[in-house]
Formats: sequence, structure tokens, C-alpha cells
Amino acid sequence: MTIYLDYAATTPVDPRVAAAMAECLTDPAAQGNAASATHGLGLAALDRVEHARAAVAALIGAEPREIIFTSGATEANNLALLGVARAARRAAGAHPSTAGKAGQPGRAETRAHIVSARTEHKSVLDACKQLEKEGFAVTLVEPDETGRVPPEAIQTALRDDTLLVSLMLANNEIGVLNDVASVAGLAATRGVLVHTDASQAVGKLPVDVRRLGVDFLSLTAHKFYGPKGIGALYVRESARPRIAPLQFGGGHERGLRSGTLPTHQVVGLGVAATLAREQGAHDAAHARDLAARLARELMTIAHVRFNDRHAEGLPGLVNASFEGVEGESLITGLPEIAVSTGSACSSASREASYVLRALGHGVELAQSSLRLSLGRFSTAAEVDAAATAIRAEVARLRAIAGTAAPEPLTQRPIDPDSSLATGNTLLGRALNPLTRRYFLATARPPQSHAHADVREGGAGREADGTAVRFELEIASGTVKSARFSAYGCPHTVALAAWLCETLEGAHIGDPLPGSPTDWAEKFAVPTEKLGRLLIVEDAIRAAMESARQG
Repeated sequence: MTIYLDYAATTPVDPRVAAAMAECLTDPAAQGNAASATHGLGLAALDRVEHARAAVAALIGAEPREIIFTSGATEANNLALLGVARAARRAAGAHPSTAGKAGQPGRAETRAHIVSARTEHKSVLDACKQLEKEGFAVTLVEPDETGRVPPEAIQTALRDDTLLVSLMLANNEIGVLNDVASVAGLAATRGVLVHTDASQAVGKLPVDVRRLGVDFLSLTAHKFYGPKGIGALYVRESARPRIAPLQFGGGHERGLRSGTLPTHQVVGLGVAATLAREQGAHDAAHARDLAARLARELMTIAHVRFNDRHAEGLPGLVNASFEGVEGESLITGLPEIAVSTGSACSSASREASYVLRALGHGVELAQSSLRLSLGRFSTAAEVDAAATAIRAEVARLRAIAGTAAPEPLTQRPIDPDSSLATGNTLLGRALNPLTRRYFLATARPPQSHAHADVREGGAGREADGTAVRFELEIASGTVKSARFSAYGCPHTVALAAWLCETLEGAHIGDPLPGSPTDWAEKFAVPTEKLGRLLIVEDAIRAAMESARQG
């Protein structure tokens, strides 16, 4: 059974939420359309929807009429940014890049500047990119060294034509909280609207829209034990005239979001909101206790760096980077646990977490990060088991990379043919059986014997994501033993291990066992990784050439 430690990505649905949704789907009296107010079934569905709307409003201190249901926080974020921008453009009667220019009488000046932060969720950053294409100006503020976005930095970014500030309440990767209330206060003095993506905070921390002073707030059910596919945008009543819809049809949700509401999902959101109000404080305390326990266990690993630096941040989140470990290999080698990482697994660009990069982390350290998040259903036993697995895998990969001496735990107790290794995990789905076998094989790190019978060759750099070194012990022109170190993806590690095993007993004059093209087929290497096989080839050729030269 996989240990689930990815609550920041999505929380499990609470059984009480699932029961309410199932009842809504199966009760004949609940099958109407909430928009059909001409008969009893429609009115019954409407009652359920409005009850849920009131529950969501109560959770964040809003009025029910200020809650607009969406498909989730991504849609809510897009509606807030694009909807406000397009309403401003419509009010000005012109494209923002031409509004108010000479020769265009009758067109009013419009605010056409958006302020956000580099560490926002992609649904905000990509919406900002779209607005730039539409002629709006966007300023992305840098976080400080802790990951927070200082209010004074936002204040400095404000301009006379600033329309909207969008700043997340809690960061989804490192859990740091932004002082949105102070930002809202600064913006209000300039007549600037404020939106906050609070999807990570709502249901986990007390959130009150009046105290925050925001005009718009995004939330989603699946971050606090509700179903996926349903969320909401809070729209302050006074800000309602300054936002336009993005989709049209039936004028649902006060004209801001047309489309038939999924009653069962709305009900699930409402029950999740009620449960969060009732036991949110208990959930938070439970998650903080377990996160502290997990951090204590991970502290025993040498050269670990914690990226979540604030005890008062998001409950239950631990983000740690492990020096000397390649990120994709780390996440692939942990099939026992479900976690997120800064590694772009199997990505051609190997894009690291842009949040950790914004904090000054190098690409490799950012990619070696694990985001472990706990919640309502997490247990101490799961935390301890996860810490043990991480400790062992980090030690194993460091031994393979040659960055640490082998330890007793460097032999992972994972059978490459077991259900754990072949199941629905990266290990089981991204690697073929041969690659799994050699990726999980016992490390055979170089011994660095300084005598004439040992020949070495290497290629690549850790800074570029792949570094391989081979050590061959030669006797009478034959490879007596072969060892290697490899910092790289699972395919790189597996190929190096296979080459060592295959070359033992071979004559130094023999050709290599295949070419990168052959290896790519044998190990089912994705196209974007073929360059890494060339590094392995360069390293083994260098070692063999050294052996031939004697």
C-alpha cells in the first residue's frame, strides 16, 4: 500500500463528503437542474446548491451571493485575472495599448498594468502571459530569501495605471504565507483591485476575506478533502461591476460563469467546507505535529536543506533538498511513497522548480527536492516508514554517484519484479524490466585503488545533470572487474550498471557491447534522454582507451 504524502497536490476525499455526494447522485429527489426553478425537483437541487454556497461563504467570512462556483482554482484564477482585465478594457472602449492615445477622442484612460509574483501558481503566471499578449503590462515581483513576497516590493511595483495585484496566500511548494492583508491595504489607497489564490490555505488555515481586504479569492474543494472539479471565486460585492465573464450561455452564477452546475460536486464542496470549519484547527495541529516529526527524521540525513523555513507556514508541508542526488532518480526510487518533487521527470528541458530557483537554488539542488505534505488521514507510522525509505534511497543514490561512502542501507530491499516495483508508480511505468533491474542493483562504486592495473574514464558534469565515471581493473588484457559512479536519471544509472556487468571478463580490445542507439532500444530510453547515453559512451570509451594504452 502506497503511503500518501502529497496532500498539497490533492487531499483524499473525506468519506462523509463522498457519502453526501453519493446520496445526491442516487436520490431520485435530487436529480433536477438547479437552474430549473419551475418545478419541485429543480427547486430541491437549487436548495442543495444554495446550502453549499452558504457553507463556503461561512468558511471564508463572505456573503453567499459573493461566492461564484467554478471548476476549481485554475478557472477561478483565470476568471479573476482575465475577467478583471477584460472588464477594464471594455469600460475604456479600447485595447489597453491604444486607450487614451492622441487621435482617439472619446476613449477613456484605462488601467492596463498587472502586478504578481514569480512564485505564483502556473494558472496565475500563464494568465499573466496571456494578458501580455493582449497588450497589458505585467510586473512579476521577486520573493525574498525565505520565499515571501514583501509588501514593500509590491508597493514599489504599483503604478498609476495598475489595475490588479494577484498574490497567493500560501505558496504551494514551500508553504510560506504572504502578508496579503498588508498588500490589500496598500493597494486600496491607490484604487487597485487585489486577488489572492488561496487554494492552499482555505480549509487548512483560518481565512477571512474581510480581514484580508481582498476583492477576489480563489479556492478549490480538492485541497480540503472535497471532490476534484469544483471550486469557487469570491467576488466582493463592491467589485462585481469590475469583472467580466469568460464564458457565456445561460447567465448562471450572477452572469459570471454560465453552465449547468454539477449539484453533487457543489454539495461535496459544501460538506467539505462545513467539516473544515468544524475540525480545521484539529487538522492543522495534527499536520504540524507530523510534519515536525518527519523533519526531525530527515535531519539525520547529511546535507539536507529545508526549503520551508517558517513554522507558522502551511500546516503539514515539508520541502527538503538533498545534495548529491539527482531528482528523477530519487523520486523514481521511492515507489513506497506518493510525493512531489522539483524534478521534471523525463523532461527534455529538465526544468527545475521555478519556486526554488527563485529562492536562489541551483538547478540540481532544486531538482533534488521532495515536497512531502501531510493531512487529516496521515499517521505517525506512515511518517516513520517514509523517512526510512527516503534515508535509504538518498544513501544508495549518493553511493552510486560517488558523493558518499556506501552505507549498510545502500542496498534497497526492493525486488525489481515485485508488485511494489512493477506497480502503478514511476518505477513500474517509466522503466522497462531491464532498466528497473539495473537501476535497483547493488551499487558498485569505484574503489580508487592507486595501482597500475586500474584504469579510469569519465564524462559529463553534475551541474549539467549527468556525470559518469568508470573504473576498470585490468589483468592480462582482460577486464577483471568494473565499477562506476553515476549522477543522473534512472536510465543513465541502469546503463552504467549493465555495462559494468557486461564488460567483466571482456578483452580490452573487444568492441563495446552495442552503441547508444542499441542501448536506447534495449533500455527503452525516451528520445529526449539520448544525449545522456552519449555521455555514458564517452565515459566508458575513455576508460577502455586508457586500458588499451596500458
